[in-house]
Amino acid sequence: MIKGISILRPAGNAAAFERLSGFFEAIGFARGSGWKDVSSTGASFLAPVGNLEFVNGQFPPVADLMVEVTSLDAAHQAAARWLQGNTGADSADRLSSITDTDWKSRLFTVEPEPGFSFTFWAWIDPAKGRPIATEGDLSAEGMRFAIVVARWNAVITDRLLDGALDALMRSGAKRANIEVVRVPGAWEVPAAARAIAAQRKVDAVVTLGCLLRGETAHYEAIYNEVARGIGQSQQETGVPHSFGVLTCETLEQALNRAGIKAGNKGFEAAVAAIEMVSLQRKLAESGKP
Repeated sequence: MIKGISILRPAGNAAAFERLSGFFEAIGFARGSGWKDVSSTGASFLAPVGNLEFVNGQFPPVADLMVEVTSLDAAHQAAARWLQGNTGADSADRLSSITDTDWKSRLFTVEPEPGFSFTFWAWIDPAKGRPIATEGDLSAEGMRFAIVVARWNAVITDRLLDGALDALMRSGAKRANIEVVRVPGAWEVPAAARAIAAQRKVDAVVTLGCLLRGETAHYEAIYNEVARGIGQSQQETGVPHSFGVLTCETLEQALNRAGIKAGNKGFEAAVAAIEMVSLQRKLAESGKP
């Protein structure tokens, strides 16, 4: 009968609302649908698992909202970068160091906005409660990217591009290490992505475009060839390609997926590219003698 848990907190003002939303996106949360009406605006952030816990006895020195992560060091780095870039405050005043607990975990507490503290933690034993897995981190520091974006349906693709750039730079990528390549439409995206990947000058390619069913009678044929071409380029070059080509029935649906209601798929594609580069490096490292 129980479906989920939601914690609502008033942000206080519009500036605090935007800063908190930006922080949770930077730290790696999936953006939910949220809401907007005449009296209020809500930003929701989703996690795979939610727990409601009560404590009898000694209460641990943590914030009342705790977030379990798979890589605590990467989360700490992301929080420090966000504080430096968005608050101008000394991160030492708003971000604790990582400490060990007596319950076999590590944690830190961050205050992205005055009055809003959150504790991030992870088990010391990475296999506790879940299968052992190799996963990519969401730090783009030192990585090089190309973004191939279609000009057709620019009202959508420009929003996707903004989202992708935001995700990369929030995660530590330098603007000088991000190459933006514009092509006429989605049909041309695979060819440009392949040419860039073949040069081996970037670590990943982010592909962005938008196809609307009402625009052309051969919508499905174009989509299938675009998807096939991007996948083939990734397989043959070994360079990760993330897929941010929208396929929607209407312009309204596309706008919703470009930052209006259902998150920004350009942002999500860029995050996927970061994770795949990190994962590829880890796999290469583990394969060394």
